[in-house]
Amino acid sequence: MSSTELPETRSAAASPASRIRTVRVADGEELRSVALPGLTLTVRARPGDRPGLPPALYVHGLGGSSLNWSTLMPLLADTVDGEAVDLPGFGDSPPPDDGNYSVTGHARAVIRLLDAGGRGPVHLFGNSLGGAVATRVAAVRPDLVRTLTLISPALPELRAQRGAWPTALLALPGIAPLFSRLTRDWTAEQRVRGVLGLCYGDPGRVTDEGLRHAVEEMERRMALPYFWDVMARSSRGIVDAYTLGGQQGLWRQAERVLAPTLLVYGRRDRLVSYRMARRAAVAFRGSRLLTLPDAGHVAMMEYPETVAQAARELIADHGGS
Repeated sequence: MSSTELPETRSAAASPASRIRTVRVADGEELRSVALPGLTLTVRARPGDRPGLPPALYVHGLGGSSLNWSTLMPLLADTVDGEAVDLPGFGDSPPPDDGNYSVTGHARAVIRLLDAGGRGPVHLFGNSLGGAVATRVAAVRPDLVRTLTLISPALPELRAQRGAWPTALLALPGIAPLFSRLTRDWTAEQRVRGVLGLCYGDPGRVTDEGLRHAVEEMERRMALPYFWDVMARSSRGIVDAYTLGGQQGLWRQAERVLAPTLLVYGRRDRLVSYRMARRAAVAFRGSRLLTLPDAGHVAMMEYPETVAQAARELIADHGGS
């Protein structure tokens, strides 16, 4: 349920915002800010290689940002006109006015973004928390989703992976401030290496440049005054979503999804159990399943070419252009 960032002396009179490092923008990407009532979202665009390509929207996981898609997006630029959103409070998006970090709140933010931009229906991608959000969007607003690609979606499990326990603990009142105090002496690189160990099947695949970018982004995020609050509230949102029953339950909503769906699971995922792949393949009717034996939680960053090819085939078979 976590994902990591991989492809970036103030004076006494300076404002707190001036201490925050600017977010990294890869070559070929564009950032823009979308102001909505009570909500401002940062969108990272990777325009398609030619005019007229269908739109795609990418949604990151807990602790991640639109940067999590910077490796995959250029590989699909021949197929879609891509945009990746920073969910409220993550990446370069400020917290929402209502402080709602539930899965439903994040889904509403995505729906409002799509409605405001008139880009739907889109080819919708989601990883981890973003996979749960994308599932909810596809279930309640099928008119906005042309195809759905879910990479290690955070759907309820009866027996959570041991690696996911910290997320559940972070949801408990008082744990986030305690953890902040206990880890105050950790360097950004120590934090990043810990996240990589959870998210990657083989952390050794991360390049030196990728590690440097991740450390810089971690330093930027840790300087944000709302960092721990957003993490705690979003963790609580995932836990709450796991307990919902009836029509609001995520598995029930998965059964309602009409969009053609690609499911991607890594056998080395320490956060979302590979065991859930079979259940997901049944719940999402007529879905395709891609299993990667050496991948962890963020296959679009670990094996982007393989994920891109599977997504390209799905899109080509279901109204890609």
